[in-house]
Amino acid sequence: MNIRNKASRIRLLDFSTPQMRAFHFSWFAFHVCFFGWFGIAPLMAIVREDLALTQTQIGNTIIASVAITVIVRLLIGLLCDRLGPRKTYTGLLLLGSLPVMSIGFADSFESFLLARLAIGAIGASFVITQYHTTMMFAPNVVGTANATSAGWGNLGGGTTQMLMPLILSGLLMLGVSETLGWRLAMVVPGIVMFATGIGYWLFTQDAPDGNFSDLRARGELPEAKGEHGAATSFLAAAKDIRVWALFVVYGLCFGVELTINNIAAIYFFDHFDLTLATAGLIAGLFGLMNIFARTLGGVFSDLFARQAGLKGRVRWLFIALVCEGIALVAFSQMHVLSLAIGIMLVFSLFVQMAEGATFGVVPFINKKALGAVAGIVGAGGNVGAVSAAFLFRSENLSYQQGLFYLGLCVLVLASCVLVVRFSEEVEAEEADAYAKAANREAATGTLSLR
Repeated sequence: MNIRNKASRIRLLDFSTPQMRAFHFSWFAFHVCFFGWFGIAPLMAIVREDLALTQTQIGNTIIASVAITVIVRLLIGLLCDRLGPRKTYTGLLLLGSLPVMSIGFADSFESFLLARLAIGAIGASFVITQYHTTMMFAPNVVGTANATSAGWGNLGGGTTQMLMPLILSGLLMLGVSETLGWRLAMVVPGIVMFATGIGYWLFTQDAPDGNFSDLRARGELPEAKGEHGAATSFLAAAKDIRVWALFVVYGLCFGVELTINNIAAIYFFDHFDLTLATAGLIAGLFGLMNIFARTLGGVFSDLFARQAGLKGRVRWLFIALVCEGIALVAFSQMHVLSLAIGIMLVFSLFVQMAEGATFGVVPFINKKALGAVAGIVGAGGNVGAVSAAFLFRSENLSYQQGLFYLGLCVLVLASCVLVVRFSEEVEAEEADAYAKAANREAATGTLSLR
């Protein structure tokens, strides 16, 4: 897929170009989706009492919230290739808002489980975010653009941990009971999602030169059929072992982040005997690191590429994963609250940098099947989250023990990065593309606030 006129510079305060509108709307849409996806997590202590849930049942709802996303992420990448990111994101936001607002009708474990399963579909928003920014930005800044848009989207995990207890507290102050309060609180993220979907349709376009339908009408983009069809695209991606290596890698970073988003509040609530609001505030710090940490992962990916090409991007990804595993093992051994918070922040830094580093590599695996590659790798994050959730559903295994074993898994499986290699021809081609894009903006830099 040859998209012309990609931006070689990120101007954060510029909303006039289609590239920057796509950048800002994509990260904000993902942020809002995170708000709806994990809105219930910081309220689980109250939901647990209201619905009389056991630890095993809570673990099953955690699995449900991320399991369905595996399938939807695989499909959403194909829809992006076919329909374009604008139509795909709008549809996901509008439809996804419905189960978020209706989870309040759950009155049993079974109905709550089904609601979390349906809500999990909005986690596929990540794939569209990465797809859209890849369409809009040149090789010299695509790692930074992908990492920043995804990182600011993931920031919704921190926003959720902090805001949802406050929204609930506001409702309680109005005289609403806890049983009704958590149900009403979930309406808020649903409404915001619906409004964002309308905005995405009105203010974005698929590519710098127009929507996919317009580009195909002008003959500037192949029709989504035949050798450019969804099935062909998916098979091309699925046959590449590097895609599956990155599938595992993304499970080790984003899968771990999803797991922490689901258990952090209740972990601090139980393990350190804190109030729900305090536990949510501390858990929110983990997600708030996304405001810069994932961006750093992409920035370093672009910097390593400047010095060592695609090999440099892969090398940086391996370093970030190993540091993540070490920090997670250390976090699991903390018994003092202040130390636990400090190590959690270090752990969060490397988790999110590893995510940014992963999608600093993804755009270069197969440009003709970008949606399929992004979908498969993105689904790996949710497979990782589902796998990790089994560590936290057993009554015989404490959350602390689960975190320790999860850290060991990260350290062992980080070796999958070594499978990701590129031919000399691809290395040379991308080095040339990087140099051309960098030369256009050599005097102004890659990340600007003007």
